[in-house]
Amino acid sequence: MRLVVISGRSGSGKSSALNILEDVGFTCIDNLPAGLLPELIAQLKSESNSMTDLKIAVGIDARNLVGDLNKIPQILQQIAGTGVDVSVIFLAAHSADLLRRYSETRRKHPLSSDHINLKEAINLEKDMLAPISDIADRVLDTSGLSLHQLRDLVKNTVVPHSVQHMSILFQSFGFKRGTPEDADFIFDVRCLPNPHWKRELRAKTGRDPEVIEFLEAQVDVASMLADIIGYLTRWIPKFQSNNRSYLTVAIGCTGGQHRSVYMANRLCEHFSKEQPYVQVVHKELAQ
Repeated sequence: MRLVVISGRSGSGKSSALNILEDVGFTCIDNLPAGLLPELIAQLKSESNSMTDLKIAVGIDARNLVGDLNKIPQILQQIAGTGVDVSVIFLAAHSADLLRRYSETRRKHPLSSDHINLKEAINLEKDMLAPISDIADRVLDTSGLSLHQLRDLVKNTVVPHSVQHMSILFQSFGFKRGTPEDADFIFDVRCLPNPHWKRELRAKTGRDPEVIEFLEAQVDVASMLADIIGYLTRWIPKFQSNNRSYLTVAIGCTGGQHRSVYMANRLCEHFSKEQPYVQVVHKELAQ
């Protein structure tokens, strides 16, 4: 039996993640009280003829009792001790993104009240979910991701193509919106010539031919790209030999529109020739 726990702050994409897992064959249960998990697993074991075919995904969030949330590590350890393959996926997002999402949808945050405003509720929820985020096998930063990008991340995380190969994600981002919470490596390319200061290039992105031509004419851009490729070429095998399943490499510039996009694309192109499971996400372009 396999049990995947999906958690994260409200508005981070938990419901979407559960829908994605349902599409790939998981039985999904949202907002299950954590204290009922052992009973659920025991019942499923008693009713199933083939334990190996069972795939369960459970959404657990701040709507649980605080006491149950604090017991999550112990509960999951107990379940894993019965032979169940347990993993925890925690969805993270910048507070500013969560505020924007709630403002746009006009939904009510589950912890907000007459005495707790939205910002306070979001911060309170982060503290309440700390027992889960601290034990997460994988943290996915959903800030700025489209539903399509979230779908790919969740599927590649929970249902990897092969247990023998590591999935590598290159993501571009803008430092002005903060650093990604799920990055294993962060490379800062703000020192490179900035197409933003070219009036004719300002409205374009690192995917446009004009911006690519401008950046590829810069000696420093080629040098930094070569240095990053050399560094990752040396160290990626070390992570693979340590049984790592995922590696996230974040490339940041000021706004996440030009330099970081170009560099992430070039890195993805290079390592796709050497590694079987490589993808690229541009966090600011998905806004």
